[in-house]
Amino acid sequence: MVSVVEPVEGPASTASLRGVGGVAKIRIICSLWLSLKGANMKSRFIVAAVVLLVVISGGLAFAMAASTGSGQAGKEAIKDPVQPNTDIRLNSLGYLPAAQKKATIITKCSNFTVKEASKGKAVYSGKVTGPFSQKDVNQIAWIADFSKLNKPGKYYLEVPGLGRSIDFEIGDKVYDFAFYTSMRAFYLWRCGTEVNAIFNGHRFYHAACHTDDAWQNYLSDLNSQYLNSIAPNSLDSTSCDPNAKGSNSRRDATAGWHDAGDYNKYVVNANVTLGLMFLAWEQFGDKLKNIKLDIPDTAPGYPDYLKELKWETDWLLKMQYPDGSGKVAHKISTLRFGGFILPEKETEKRYFVGWSSGATADFVALMAMSARCFKPYDANYAQTCLEAAANSYEFLSKNRDNKMPDMQAFRTGPYATLDNDDRMWAAVELWETTGEPNYLRAFERASMAYEDKIEFYWDWGNVKNLAMFTYLFSKREGKRDDLVEDVRRDLVRTADSIVVERNKDIYGRCLGEEYRWGSNGTVAREVLTLQLANRASPNPAYIETALDAISHLFGRNYYGRSYVTGLGYKPPMNPHDRRSGGDRVRDPWPGYIVGGGHSATGWQDIEKDARTNEICINWQGALVYALAGFTSGAPQ
Repeated sequence: MVSVVEPVEGPASTASLRGVGGVAKIRIICSLWLSLKGANMKSRFIVAAVVLLVVISGGLAFAMAASTGSGQAGKEAIKDPVQPNTDIRLNSLGYLPAAQKKATIITKCSNFTVKEASKGKAVYSGKVTGPFSQKDVNQIAWIADFSKLNKPGKYYLEVPGLGRSIDFEIGDKVYDFAFYTSMRAFYLWRCGTEVNAIFNGHRFYHAACHTDDAWQNYLSDLNSQYLNSIAPNSLDSTSCDPNAKGSNSRRDATAGWHDAGDYNKYVVNANVTLGLMFLAWEQFGDKLKNIKLDIPDTAPGYPDYLKELKWETDWLLKMQYPDGSGKVAHKISTLRFGGFILPEKETEKRYFVGWSSGATADFVALMAMSARCFKPYDANYAQTCLEAAANSYEFLSKNRDNKMPDMQAFRTGPYATLDNDDRMWAAVELWETTGEPNYLRAFERASMAYEDKIEFYWDWGNVKNLAMFTYLFSKREGKRDDLVEDVRRDLVRTADSIVVERNKDIYGRCLGEEYRWGSNGTVAREVLTLQLANRASPNPAYIETALDAISHLFGRNYYGRSYVTGLGYKPPMNPHDRRSGGDRVRDPWPGYIVGGGHSATGWQDIEKDARTNEICINWQGALVYALAGFTSGAPQ
């Protein structure tokens, strides 16, 4: 049974002076002066001076005892701040007023109370449910549900015999700063320019980097007409590898984002990242367009959100071969991963790596999306994107084999993928942008190869879901009714299975016991499936599960910690990130989600652990999408 408790005044003997106004401070000092009237003048001056110092220094908690009448002030009961018990695990960002609100408690208990953080007033109480056991974490847990508490404010949860939780907030804007910070993290990932930001009093800065991107030594299939047109001053007589059969020349490939904890740039991963972020714009753009990200005005007239995405598409356009063939280079990379230094100190040559069919197909899809999202702000740039997409699509239609480049000289991320799903995505995005029926027919033919239209667990290596989502929610005419229903049914089925996994997990984790590389990114990515399922077949459980995914990432998990640097309770301090390892700032660069463990208890907050503690743009794009749907849209 759960009951609402009327506010009860807490102990009057203690007060916090943090944030107390000037008039109130004067009143406190005067009251203390009068209360010490039995003491001699010297004692009164000494005590008043000490209290004044405390007030000015800002907010030490103190207890003011009554005068003993013996010529001395009574003893002050100085108390340390109450430490939260981390056996009480909840969303450290907070909760939306109308949303479900749950905490997981891993110590036996029966009752809980929610109290105001500022005064300790009890505002809600209830009984926990449980116990529930879970093998992968080897824990028994009880669940506190305080969903009926919807008054905005800051609170903590208290459990008799156990203690209190961390403070949390209820309000319409609880996700706004996290969205701002995680989105602004892409600006901090910018390559080819300096970046500069202040966060929690720390400056995060690097100078312009990788301004020589990139060299064409490994592009062995450039046509002769282009090779003959290369200006002599762009040539380098020194080849890094005698087996490299390309041109010893440089071509501009600056801009874009660094991919992850390393500084290379990969087309396949960039495209799935942007795919999620453009979907966020298409679904939540009315809210996102007013949010200021405090980034340089590199695309005048664009909303800040799209302005940041354009920094990446500017680079992607440069990855298309300059010979007009339509091929798209697979990546920009050094031959080996560099050290933990700031990016401007990484001076090794970076090279174009030859074209792949997967990268080319993903490029088509992204340029088609770019064309329709950017058109209201820059019609000429949108047309450039669309023409680039059409050119590469035509090339792919004449070259049907799955193609990967020769990367034997490189020891950096391969991002190898089969291209069937990528080609399907390319076709449907071009159709959505242009309405041309040949693209629609190509998508529908390709979709017949898949019995299951929607995948439960997906990432950069399988973009089938992105293709199916665009087809299902397109408002264009000409779609096959049976295929639309097939996709819709599979979307709902997949969302239902995500809800089932969340309901079985003591922390509300929507992947259940599924753990792979970058699982935290996949937790965030499931929010896309849930949001779209809710559009196709509204169900409150889909939104509740989406919010539980965010709760899991920000503290309601096995560790009782946030997985996002700089945000939430006890966030990661040692991500696998060369900037964080290479600067002299103790705090890591803020706003980045780390990949998470390959098992339920396998995460380590250790810099060298790339398997579980790296950052990466595809996980970050999923986090941005997840938060975008729940931000208030109020200007920051």
